[in-house]
Parts: sequence; structure tokens; C-alpha cells
Amino acid sequence: MQNINETVKSFVHHEQSGAVWRLSDLFLNYIPFDHEQIIFCCIGTDRSTGDSLGPLTGSFLKSYHSFPFKVIGTLEDPLHAVNLPPTVEEIQQMKNPPFVVAIDACLGSESSIGQILVHEGPLLPGKAVKKELPAIGDISIKGIVNVGGFMEMLVLQNTRLKTTYSMSDKIARALLLAWQRHSLKGKNNRNNYPNYDNPGEQIGYSNFS
Repeated sequence: MQNINETVKSFVHHEQSGAVWRLSDLFLNYIPFDHEQIIFCCIGTDRSTGDSLGPLTGSFLKSYHSFPFKVIGTLEDPLHAVNLPPTVEEIQQMKNPPFVVAIDACLGSESSIGQILVHEGPLLPGKAVKKELPAIGDISIKGIVNVGGFMEMLVLQNTRLKTTYSMSDKIARALLLAWQRHSLKGKNNRNNYPNYDNPGEQIGYSNFS
């Protein structure tokens, strides 16, 4: 969890039209789905509605049987301040370095609540609530769940679950869609059919809102 004050170009509001498809575009640009090993680290705790975006996203991803990547951090087994440092150390000691996608809630301005941000580089979990935790991630996915700058812990506790749940759902569905689009593109290329008119029909995924 951290505060967001900088201008970020790569973002989608979770309520805008076609949010899932637009997010999948971003994920395809940032995530190398053909990497040998990708790990999704979904940070946060189910004890706080505002900070539950990561565990909710992780649980959604785990429920998709066609999503083939390792997911760390769910509602049942969250990745939080206590177990994050040893998890980061374990990842760093892997023989073949994985590509890590870090997902977390964050705080920002009132006008930015609901935006989902994607950028290169690691997350700094706990920064907003003055916790010193190790940086994590080759890319970061952040959901702005509430206003930052004052009494952050209380703000997180009083964040609407509806907002956090909706954002987590959109992130997870967009990640699944991005993976499906990546797989379909590879299949079409192998079959010498690089152009197709309706990717949604071929994927079998029609709800992009």
C-alpha cells in the first residue's frame, strides 16, 4: 500500500466502458507472457477492506483454472507485512529469476479513486502507512481505493468493499483476457492466420466492461 501523487499515463478507471479490454491491452504491453516463469504477487490483507485488493485479485486468479501462472497472495493465504520479506528473499534466491508482477492497493487524490495503474518497476508496499517493507515486482499494478495524506490506516479500514471488489475483479479478468489474447495470437501466427476480425469471439470472452 502506498500513496500515489505522480502523474501516470498507463491507467484505466475500473468503471469506464470496456475497462477489462483496455486493461488487457496494458497488460499485454507490460507483461512478457512468453517468459519462462511469471509469478503474480498479490499484496495486502483481508483484515482491511481497502487493503484487500491484492488478496481478492489473487483469489479470483486462483479460481481461473485456465490461468497457468503461479499466484502468491489470496484471501485464504494473504501476502502481507509479516510474510512479504521472506517471500521476496525466496524469489530472489530462485535459480532462474522469474518475472514478478506485483499487485497492491494504494491511496491517491479524490479524483483518482477507482483508477488502476500499470507501470514498470517495483511496488513499495506499506509506504503509505509508514511501514518499511522490501520492494517487489518487475512491474506494478496498483488500484487507487481511497484518498491518501491523512490517517491512512483509518481510511483503509473505511474504504467501501464494493470499490475494492470491483477493481480486483476487473484486474483479474483483464489478466486472464490478456493471457488468452496472447495465446490466441501465438496460435493464429502458427497457423498462418495473423489477422482476425473478432478476437472476442475466438477467445470466447464477451464481457469486456
